[in-house]
Amino acid sequence: MDNNPLLVTVVINSFNQASFLEQTIQSVLGQDYPNMEILLVDGGSTDGSLEIIQRHAHRFNWWVSEKDNGQAEGINKGFLRAGGEIVAWLNSDDYFLPEAVSRAVASFQSKPDGVLHYGDVLAVDEKSIVINRMKTGEWQIEDLMMFHIINQPAVFMHRKALEQAGYLDPNFHYLLDHHLWLRIAAQGKMVHIQEIMAAGRFHAAAKNVAAASQFGEEAYRLVDWMKVTPPFKELGKGKWNRIMAGAHRINARYLLDGGKPGLSLQSYWKGLTTHPTAVLPELHRMFYAFLSLIGLNKLKHLFFSIRRLVRPVKMD
Repeated sequence: MDNNPLLVTVVINSFNQASFLEQTIQSVLGQDYPNMEILLVDGGSTDGSLEIIQRHAHRFNWWVSEKDNGQAEGINKGFLRAGGEIVAWLNSDDYFLPEAVSRAVASFQSKPDGVLHYGDVLAVDEKSIVINRMKTGEWQIEDLMMFHIINQPAVFMHRKALEQAGYLDPNFHYLLDHHLWLRIAAQGKMVHIQEIMAAGRFHAAAKNVAAASQFGEEAYRLVDWMKVTPPFKELGKGKWNRIMAGAHRINARYLLDGGKPGLSLQSYWKGLTTHPTAVLPELHRMFYAFLSLIGLNKLKHLFFSIRRLVRPVKMD
């Protein structure tokens, strides 16, 4: 390890998720990296989260529990106080895997021209049982424009790029992270760390389930924003059909996760008629949606159980 290791800031964002918060905090405190500052921002929780926070308060460099105007404002409170050259944030229902921070630092040191480094993420349920590995590709700004999604719990940002991007936009509530990645990627290279670095939790109260339809609405808003905002409006020339198909694909995916298979299939169809190749890789999800729609839930679960056996999740 370098004699003067880079300082890493981890912002933990919390609001009424006491059942998961302890695991999130412990996953940060248990990292093997020696030079971290931990900033915790709680939105005024009333479910016992405050007691958990106070129990660990001596380990935080700064923390606050107060009402805010939403997730973006809360996380930005932490970002504005970040002193690390590298910055990450964790929502209180997600968690780091061991050595996540040290692996991120090693990536920054080996590829210092990268403004954003991102790894892969495990999808887990309420009991931290692994559902799937959310593996990403070697993506850059144009891939993000087409709604290839990187997984927020495994994203580490160069602080100067974060500052230049202007932090999270409080006008976005669901794809606020993707909006930020776009603005950071406009400044330089993204680097994919080909390791599982964090876990993202899927549960009934999670936004991607409880407010599934809102994600698609924000995807369409992002398309409109890109069309008038440099450098995206230039980069998108000749590609807007594919970009819009990507928005339809993301809308369909979240609708399916939110238990709305009929609406999901409608959005997949819009994507197929707009730009087929942007949507065809998700034929298995379309099949899943069809089985859900006609009520063959047992067959649906059998299909995905077999698929997981054929393509098992591997722990790196």
